[in-house]
Amino acid sequence: MKPTDFAIQLSKYLGSYLPGQTGSSVNTIRSYRDTFTLFLRYCKDERGLSPEKLTLGHIDHHLVEQFLLWLEQGRGCCAGTRNNRLAAIHAFFRYLQLECPHLLRHCQEILSVPYKKTQQKVMRYLTLDGIKALLAQPDTRTAAGRRDLAMLSLLYDTGARAQELCDLRCEDVRLSSPTVIRLTGKGNKARLVPIMAPTEKLLRQYLGEHNLNHHGGLPLFCNRAGKKLTRAGVAYILDKYLSQAQAVSASALPESISPHCLRHSKAMHLLQSGVNLVYIRDLLGHADVSTTEVYARADEQLKRKALEQAYPSPTPATNTSAWQKDGDLLDWLKNLGK
Repeated sequence: MKPTDFAIQLSKYLGSYLPGQTGSSVNTIRSYRDTFTLFLRYCKDERGLSPEKLTLGHIDHHLVEQFLLWLEQGRGCCAGTRNNRLAAIHAFFRYLQLECPHLLRHCQEILSVPYKKTQQKVMRYLTLDGIKALLAQPDTRTAAGRRDLAMLSLLYDTGARAQELCDLRCEDVRLSSPTVIRLTGKGNKARLVPIMAPTEKLLRQYLGEHNLNHHGGLPLFCNRAGKKLTRAGVAYILDKYLSQAQAVSASALPESISPHCLRHSKAMHLLQSGVNLVYIRDLLGHADVSTTEVYARADEQLKRKALEQAYPSPTPATNTSAWQKDGDLLDWLKNLGK
């Protein structure tokens, strides 16, 4: 059977364009692949369009809108998931505009399908006391505990994404002064991030204990099976120590956090210490400082401090009334309705 134009273009997009030209990460490609897997399943089960017969002519903005509706109503997906799937479809049709200029109008109609408004999520981050309580939990008497302490300290100290941490290899660590870590982020963009002396000491001990100083190509952090640690593995380790910290620490700790919370925490602590947003942008690997500005908008403490320093409040100070100091009268008022 002769492949359809949709099959040809989608194969080129996922197999060649994303990994070869845009340098998209494995996770991004998997996410886009999963979107089109769901789309093909919808076309087959709900619209009677078999994958081997589906053409670009079948895919219009009405079909895309019905697919998105099916995701929400048929599969119970939230608006955020719906928007992620739509973003993958938009990305494919932006690529298609250049590959098939004769379909330009067709592509633009699909690109006009709007995203759904979602509720703004509150950024979650830990205080410095919370970070200290968390890092105090690994049992450094065991090899696993020492690995976990080095891993969580590095995750916080560098502000790395969980996948960036998992992808680290021994050759990405430079222990000569100044000590830096090479992180590879979105779009395979690498950046050098300095680490503090305590984290350097932990990392040096970890590398020496596992004889990793001369094995540059090996993953820096491995699981019990000796394979590269995964994001799920990092989240599991973090949850374990969070539960321990909640049981013994007086610091206010949330019920649950993700590895990304440590990234947010690092950025917020740097901002509260007066570090310029440009340096925080470079540390986190943001493409634009406008992305980093979200931390300034999220910090209520800095907002309050800025308002207090702007000018004196015109609101007059009020003294406590005499009746508010009369204990007998207050007791009488409290008991009045009883």
